[in-house]
Amino acid sequence: MYSLLSQMSSWMSEPLLNVTAGLEGAPVIFALLLGIIGAMTPCQFTGNIGAVTFYGNKSLQQGVAWKDILFFNAGKVTVFTGLGLLVWLLGTGIENELTAYFPWIRKMIGPLFIIVGIFMLGLIKIRWTVPLLQLPSRLFKDGETGSFLMGASFSLGFCPTMFILFFFTLMPVAVSTSYGVVLPGLFALGTSLPLFIAIFLIWYYGAGGAVMKRGKKLGLYVQRTAGILLLILGIFDTLVYWTI
Repeated sequence: MYSLLSQMSSWMSEPLLNVTAGLEGAPVIFALLLGIIGAMTPCQFTGNIGAVTFYGNKSLQQGVAWKDILFFNAGKVTVFTGLGLLVWLLGTGIENELTAYFPWIRKMIGPLFIIVGIFMLGLIKIRWTVPLLQLPSRLFKDGETGSFLMGASFSLGFCPTMFILFFFTLMPVAVSTSYGVVLPGLFALGTSLPLFIAIFLIWYYGAGGAVMKRGKKLGLYVQRTAGILLLILGIFDTLVYWTI
């Protein structure tokens, strides 16, 4: 399954890789295009589908969730910028120290999708007030903190292709550019392109809140469908990244 995702990623990203070959002299465009390519890597592909499903469902039922999406992307920008600063301060050898942690962090995304999917299906409802148990509930219900943490966790889901794109392709350009500190953040925004496109289409065609206006019953069906999709995606993602 991972091999299939890799083949799909290569097919979709090859034209953009050809474009980036001559763009090192335009770092801003280079960083954005690398981020878009990163959105197609196997480890980000399922994550982006999950984000589109989650925030797309929320936008359809409650109006376009621009605020949550901004915090989601703020989480991504913060993590990638932080990683960029680590490389800048500690040297390019730091990525060798991080390789031991990224695979385990990536494995958590599948179970996270399963938990959120279960909540959206209404199978479990948590009413406890213990802080450590509030994260799944916040991610499902509302809250800028939940969106920020979700974006941050997705950003730490590195695979070999994503690792090469960020540390060995983007960062050499970033450390050699006077304004290179902004490039990891632009890279992060590029990885969110599928989410931006999906939410923009919901907003452009005036679909935000349409489900809610048609009644709670229809809105419930949409939420349950999104929950099923996230549950399936989480199982699929877990099978892939816990068996490679």
